[in-house]
Amino acid sequence: MPPKKRTRSSAKSTKQPVLADAQHCEGSDDDVQLKTGKRNRAAAVKSDVEKNKNDDACKSSYSHWLMKSEPESRIENGVDVKFGIEDLKALPSQTGCWDGVRNYQARNFMRDMKEGQQAFFYHSNCKEPGIAGLMKIVKEAYVDHTQFDKKDVHYDPSSKADNPKWSMVDVQFERMTKRFIPLAELKKYHLQHKAKGGALKDMALFTRARLSVQPLTAEEFDFVLSLENEDPI
Repeated sequence: MPPKKRTRSSAKSTKQPVLADAQHCEGSDDDVQLKTGKRNRAAAVKSDVEKNKNDDACKSSYSHWLMKSEPESRIENGVDVKFGIEDLKALPSQTGCWDGVRNYQARNFMRDMKEGQQAFFYHSNCKEPGIAGLMKIVKEAYVDHTQFDKKDVHYDPSSKADNPKWSMVDVQFERMTKRFIPLAELKKYHLQHKAKGGALKDMALFTRARLSVQPLTAEEFDFVLSLENEDPI
């Protein structure tokens, strides 16, 4: 187990996600008084179910990832949460645990990761955000111990040892990209592909922008990686 770095960038939340109200009792007084509300709830539930089905259907196609971390110093609760790709390279065996994720969807994506899969190391919340390099998953999801550490910036008092909320994976540095691929350039391709079709039309970096851990299809990953051999646009 590599030494822990208190360095991950993630949205901090200790609240359980709000689930759509999927049940309604047949024959209740509300059936007459709230038919419109019932139809609206049913439509919302149907929409959520369809989204979940789509996510489940896509899981098998998610074999690559994009993972965000902050390369510039930022003090949170007295701790510097800086962790760039150079910090990963400096760890023993160039391997570290990706702790501190406090978003349920991002956590679930980490739980879907398989050993050997590749991920882009993305520099976020900095002067020039973008993709700095490549790493691979070397240990699949396990309990994130920082949720129980009262001195850690990612401590979650609502998480219990017998039912932990948060997970992490271990990642290992592979290489720097041949050039830094900035967010601004990726956005240009996304807009082009969204208008005319292309690999990045549905890229999570733009459709799920706030997530610190994002899935990539093989097509998206291959296209982004190919940009390291192209001149910036």
